[in-house]
Amino acid sequence: MKVSMTRSAAVRAASMGALALALAGQAVHAQEAPQDAAAPAEEGEAIVVTGIRASLSKALDIKRSAQGVVDAISAEDIGKFPDTNLAESLQRITGVSIDRNSGEGSTVTVRGFGPDFNLVLLNGRQMPASSLGGSSGAPASRSFDFANLASEGIAGVEVYKSGRASLATGGIGSVINIKTAKPLERPGFHGSIGAKAVYDTSLFDGTSITPEVSGIISDTFADGRIGVLLTGSYQDRKASQAQFNAGWREGYLGSENNWGSLAQPGTPGAANIQNRPGPNDIYQVTQNAGYDFTTFRRKRINGQAVVQVKPTDTLTATVDYTFSQNTIDARTNSIGVWFNHGDTSSSWTDGPAAGPNFYAENFGGTDKDLAITGAVAANRSRNQSIGGNLKWDGPGGLRLELDGHHSTAESKPTKPYGSGIAVGSAIFGVKSQKVDYTSDMPVISVQMYPGAEIKASNIRPAGNAFRTAYMRDEINEVTFRGGWDFDASFIDSLDFGVTYTENKVRSAFGVIQNDTWGGTLSAAETPDDLYQIRDLPKDLAGMSGSNDGSIIPNYFNIDTDGLIRLLDSKIGICSTAVTAGTCIAKYTTDRTVRERTWAPYLQTKHSFDLGAGTANLRFGLRYEKTKVDSTAQVPIPVRTIWTGGNETAIDYGNPQQVAAASLKGEYENWLPAIDFDMEPIDNVRLRASYSQTITRPDYASLQGGTTLASPIRIGGSTASSGNPGLLPYKSNNVDLSAEWYYAPASYVSVGFFHKVVKNFISQTQVNQPAFGLTNAAAGANAAAARAALGPNATAQQLLDYIGANFPSTVIRDNNGVVTGVIGQASDPLVNFITTQPTNSDQKAKLWGWEFAVQHSFWDTGFGAILNYTVVKSDTKFDNTLRYTIPQFAVNGVSDSANAVLFYDKNGLQARVAYNWRDGFLSGYGFDPYYVKAYGQFDASASYEIRKGVTVFVEGINITNADRKGYQRNTQTVFFAAPGYARYAAGARFTF
Repeated sequence: MKVSMTRSAAVRAASMGALALALAGQAVHAQEAPQDAAAPAEEGEAIVVTGIRASLSKALDIKRSAQGVVDAISAEDIGKFPDTNLAESLQRITGVSIDRNSGEGSTVTVRGFGPDFNLVLLNGRQMPASSLGGSSGAPASRSFDFANLASEGIAGVEVYKSGRASLATGGIGSVINIKTAKPLERPGFHGSIGAKAVYDTSLFDGTSITPEVSGIISDTFADGRIGVLLTGSYQDRKASQAQFNAGWREGYLGSENNWGSLAQPGTPGAANIQNRPGPNDIYQVTQNAGYDFTTFRRKRINGQAVVQVKPTDTLTATVDYTFSQNTIDARTNSIGVWFNHGDTSSSWTDGPAAGPNFYAENFGGTDKDLAITGAVAANRSRNQSIGGNLKWDGPGGLRLELDGHHSTAESKPTKPYGSGIAVGSAIFGVKSQKVDYTSDMPVISVQMYPGAEIKASNIRPAGNAFRTAYMRDEINEVTFRGGWDFDASFIDSLDFGVTYTENKVRSAFGVIQNDTWGGTLSAAETPDDLYQIRDLPKDLAGMSGSNDGSIIPNYFNIDTDGLIRLLDSKIGICSTAVTAGTCIAKYTTDRTVRERTWAPYLQTKHSFDLGAGTANLRFGLRYEKTKVDSTAQVPIPVRTIWTGGNETAIDYGNPQQVAAASLKGEYENWLPAIDFDMEPIDNVRLRASYSQTITRPDYASLQGGTTLASPIRIGGSTASSGNPGLLPYKSNNVDLSAEWYYAPASYVSVGFFHKVVKNFISQTQVNQPAFGLTNAAAGANAAAARAALGPNATAQQLLDYIGANFPSTVIRDNNGVVTGVIGQASDPLVNFITTQPTNSDQKAKLWGWEFAVQHSFWDTGFGAILNYTVVKSDTKFDNTLRYTIPQFAVNGVSDSANAVLFYDKNGLQARVAYNWRDGFLSGYGFDPYYVKAYGQFDASASYEIRKGVTVFVEGINITNADRKGYQRNTQTVFFAAPGYARYAAGARFTF
């Protein structure tokens, strides 16, 4: 009898259910007698179990035999990892949840600790990470983006939730080790070729089927002494994403009377406020709101080459090279409104943290704009790693190993406009605008003055920004490890080693910003064919409110490239670019961090009879010493320029003045780790672990230099600087678990974890002037213009008045039109809330429970898996306190769960999987940011039509689950995004 259950290499959701079994987060008994293999084999026939059950068996063997808390994922067959995206696989582990980017898994959170708190290794080596982050500054995240890696060459993933002296440090949440395939581990000639066609329902226009192909080939020669493995994959995805976005002014108390706050009772405008927040209530008002419509294309290329030589039975040499490249080309078209907080009306929920039912504003003149923006983000991330390993099994139980690698990750733009741009246009003539927050999708509505209808012929260009970001992370690492295996009554082994790691990170940022938000070319000078009108409710569909009769009816597909060329030829918007003919900004911020770490360790393992079996005890101690060197080049501002309204830009001059700064830091840690496990009765295993682990500060916190936020606004602006002397986060961890394997393929388990974390990074704030910058908008000349022209004067009228009466204080364009007012020494100084990170004395406790049940329904082929993780913290953000009162809370803390029903028999596999994460605090500054609870259904099926040939179908997010985020109140929505299903079909051939 021979059982063969091969599956497709490219199935993503098709193996999620089985993966959840392997990843349930607790150990499952290795299937010593699989149901289909229970009958005796014919003489000369080997029982070969592949597919899901082989994956489960390998993963669960790792889990059950490990000391400490370890979860594992194993490939079902060569070239067939359970999912094509590693993050989607990892979310099936108990306690692991993921963050998604455009509907695809990107980064992971483990036991409430977000991406920066989880260290990713490749074959035990620390991997660099790069990304281009947001649009406000240089990228600086340590988090690894799993979307960069395809899974075809992955043999397995190990998730270490408890510390271990022999492991690299950096993950308080977990250390995740990605293991690639090795040819000598599977002697002989093997290979797999897979292809799938992907259909994404999110596309705004038409139907697009995109390909994903992969292949892996492995062979051994010279009687198994030499092995070669090659793998490669190519994925092309086209998709769209509609999303509501809003910006909010920081929380006001009901008793405040500042710019942007609600009118006080008894004053003009108070009658337009329904259920006004009380004096002690806190609330936020909308600063801006809009709809973004993004269409993107993502191409991912992965490859790996491995050569192994085993000249003797005791010596193995391995050289490996891994390459991954992820290219994103995204184009966004937006339409939205900005509020001046003048003649407003609003309705509010009850306090103490009140939220708006709606917020609206009327305008007395025709100069208020409806913002229409085109954006392009074309970037590429490329990871490369080359490594060598020499392993020797010597006499008397001696083991020695030398391992080294050089790895880089680099992210940079691929277009001549930079890494992220926004080219603004506008229709001037908004009479009134309103945002209604009472539906799932907030509804933006506007009324336009006659002659200012929403059509292409009324659009004129306005301000624009070209942001260029760059990040490169390079890691050079050498590890020597060894050990002795003893034939003694108590000590099993002694392990030791030392690692030297050098991590060099460069991140840079520059921007060309033209704050001409009052308009540049006239509508007549702007070709109408640059703007193609589209049906907004149709492309926004998916959440209640998107088809509201009062919603903005249209938006525009903008030929952003053509608009850039027009504006550059007419008014030179990119005249300060590094290279003529491009809009690549000069780097105004260029920072480098270099970390050098020495880490020796010592570890012993012991075993003895206890209870119904063998008990295991492991002691380990790791010492780490890290030196940090930080250098920075940051620009020195020379003046401010008021461009009208509440927009004041910071001018750095041409050529820019740059200041350099070099700072140093150093820290050391002793990190113990103790693990114990025993089997008190048959098929029941108890575990206990204690460890100390660290996570290093993010690069932005370490990098020196002071950076100012631009543009500044009424009430001042913000600035930030780094601190390379920061200590790492440090956690004391306790893990306890009990597992009962009541049947060969069934189990129930419960685990408890407790973490006490110190050295959290807080922000010290100083509200003070910087570089002597002044604000012309609050100066005497601006006051004179307002007094002369009255409260209904437009921004351009105010600028023209100052130009006529104080001509030496203004800037004019080529046509002589006043575009800005220069800040004078006599004007009020601009206050900047300057923040610098520092280690606080605060500690945080996180604890939780992990529950898992796996059950196979006899020999029916059906099975189910349920797991649930509870995570609690003694920190919480208080939504009722204003930002002037410092707060401390741990981000990412939330419960999570998985449920899978599967069928696997006679070559047929089918699964339905549900993954859920409760709402959580995703971050905070002046105000908190929460993400609402999210649940997603995936389904898949595959069938082996003949030996080695499998066909499959899959569906991701088949119920179109939506995502939403809010701030102090659930109606203070900062994003809302409809969800879209993605389907695929394909085939896989294994030989």
